Amino acid sequence: MKLMAPDYYGRFRCIADRCRHSCCIGWEIDIDPDTREKYRHIQGAFGKRLNEGIEDTPEGAHFRLLQDERCPMLNKNGLCDLITTIGEQHLCQICADHPRFRNFFSERTEVGLGMCCEAAAALILQSREPVQFVALEEAQEQLTDDEEDLLALRSHLIAILQNRTLPLEQRLEQVLKETQFPLPTLDWHKIYSDLERLDDAWDTVIAQLRGKDLSLPCPISYALQIPLEQFAVYMLWRHMPAALEDGDMQGHAAFCVLSVKVLAALCMGNPTLEHCIEAARMYSSEIEYSQENMDALLDALWSE
Repeated sequence: MKLMAPDYYGRFRCIADRCRHSCCIGWEIDIDPDTREKYRHIQGAFGKRLNEGIEDTPEGAHFRLLQDERCPMLNKNGLCDLITTIGEQHLCQICADHPRFRNFFSERTEVGLGMCCEAAAALILQSREPVQFVALEEAQEQLTDDEEDLLALRSHLIAILQNRTLPLEQRLEQVLKETQFPLPTLDWHKIYSDLERLDDAWDTVIAQLRGKDLSLPCPISYALQIPLEQFAVYMLWRHMPAALEDGDMQGHAAFCVLSVKVLAALCMGNPTLEHCIEAARMYSSEIEYSQENMDALLDALWSE
């Protein structure tokens, strides 16, 4: 099985207690069955506290969040007591993996870093060189025709996005032209406002979409040309493989372009890298980690 990743993948490091948006707050943390069984056998006062902080349901186990929605293992210093007490090797699968994601092909696995993590968003958007994709594990691979077609199209679209002789605005329009999928003229502010909400602060952020026609080329400040290029490439790397399930390569490519245009609009009043990183983190948390929201946006793209 071949394992592929963006070249920045190995440079990721969790910033732990320095994180302003901890993944240990506000998210239901599922515990895989193998790890749950290991936790049952941890002895002593810590083992008692650990198991009392877990809720077992017919659907599986998860940590029982405290009143402030903190994981019971997250201490007041922003560190995980499970790691500091018995070691990182005892993390459940979801905690060990986060913010990593995987896409599976017949004989290939692709991995990446989800931008809902502020450290991952900063790593990706601060990179200056065009992203390359490298093999972490080399192996012969025999892919299906559909997989070959998708990879060829995605590589072509990424090459368009990384052509820095053109402004990013033109590159985005070229991607839409190549996939023959112009963005529909819709009230995107209303569409995004009607989506499932994780953080109420998102309403204030997306208010900047009001009155914006995203079917037109979007103005992008010079300072954000490269960060938004990196965001666009990230989106294609992460979301194009979903077309293997539904056959909608055009729609998934258009969703990626739409997402870049939305992020550009959210940064129009404050075109700094720091603001862009935070807006990207919020966008990822609100949209990418909700299948309901993803489906609603794909439906909207096809509405015309």
